[in-house]
Amino acid sequence: MTTYDTVLFDSDGVLVEPPARETQAGATRDAFRSVGTTTVEPHHVDAIVAGVSLEDLYDICSIYDLEPERFWEVRERLDEKSQFEKFRDRSRTRYDDVTAISDLRQRCGVVSNNHHSTIEFVLDHFDLHSLFETYYGREKTLESLRLKKPNTHYLDSALADLEADSALYVGDSESDVIAAHRAGMDSVFVRRDHCRSLDLSVTPTYEVSDLLELPNIVDHPDTGR
Repeated sequence: MTTYDTVLFDSDGVLVEPPARETQAGATRDAFRSVGTTTVEPHHVDAIVAGVSLEDLYDICSIYDLEPERFWEVRERLDEKSQFEKFRDRSRTRYDDVTAISDLRQRCGVVSNNHHSTIEFVLDHFDLHSLFETYYGREKTLESLRLKKPNTHYLDSALADLEADSALYVGDSESDVIAAHRAGMDSVFVRRDHCRSLDLSVTPTYEVSDLLELPNIVDHPDTGR
């Protein structure tokens, strides 16, 4: 008997390789230069790349006398462009085990902290649209920084779209596990190479090494607990 009627997936680090830190740092430095700031403290670049909060972004922009909305609009555009380039030149690609999703009988969706337009690009570029009935990423706005995981906003939207009664969220970060549990979902933590040594402070419902283990979990929920 299938326990879950819905499975949601993160994108970066689950469906596709995560963006390289230096790629995102380069896009962030380019954004500072584009708005007239040529010298930026490395720890400020690191803070933005690591997933800056809205409050911290305002603080950073204040230090460099920048208008936050203008800076963020430029940064998001350049960050998106850098990701598209890496996908197109094949230096960043999808994981082979994504094919396992086609074996699931559940309704599936994607919920990511990446841009909504980038998720759309990924689904188009890797011909993955047929696997998912809905998908959500962040709008390229300041407000989206309040709504990203571990906030459940985008997860809630996907669950409503799919009329989910019992759902599972598959991610590769602590914030994914926290967001899933806050949304009333079970969680799967995928321990890929980039997060192999990550020490979680929260306990996922399941932990797997790749997506090939998913079909067994969704149809035999005691597996992996």
